[in-house]
Amino acid sequence: MPYIVLGLAALVAIVDQLLKYLVVNFLDKTSPTEVIPNFFNLTYVENRGAAFGMLADARWIFITFTVLITVFLIYTLFKKKIDSKLFLTSVVLIIGGGIGNLIDRIFLGYVVDYLSISFFPPVCNFADYCITIGAIILVIYIVFVSDFCKKEKSKND
Repeated sequence: MPYIVLGLAALVAIVDQLLKYLVVNFLDKTSPTEVIPNFFNLTYVENRGAAFGMLADARWIFITFTVLITVFLIYTLFKKKIDSKLFLTSVVLIIGGGIGNLIDRIFLGYVVDYLSISFFPPVCNFADYCITIGAIILVIYIVFVSDFCKKEKSKND
């Protein structure tokens, strides 16, 4: 199962890079392209930081953090042999999205962002959404499914 998860994570990273390739080569970089009026635009942004542009130009911090999280998740995947679909899905999304953005940071020095939704101010990309959704799923798994919180709760009772 771990190899299938890593293969799917690679697929997520490939899809992310393909979308970014299309954005870089075909999207107007000077003004937003309206997709759904007053709701969704494609807007080219070179993000040199994290969310909201925090820690701009600290790419080596993000590279190091991404590598550490990826190594930890791969280690957990192989050593803990967790077969929960929630956990495995979260790992696919977090690793795939993380690698997609890692490729940008290493080779470009910034992350290509392009998805702009009216009620969520920062411009993001496919990888960002994969990481965010994967993290939410991981929290749900840890809190409601895994034995981790159940053991902690029983210790306090």
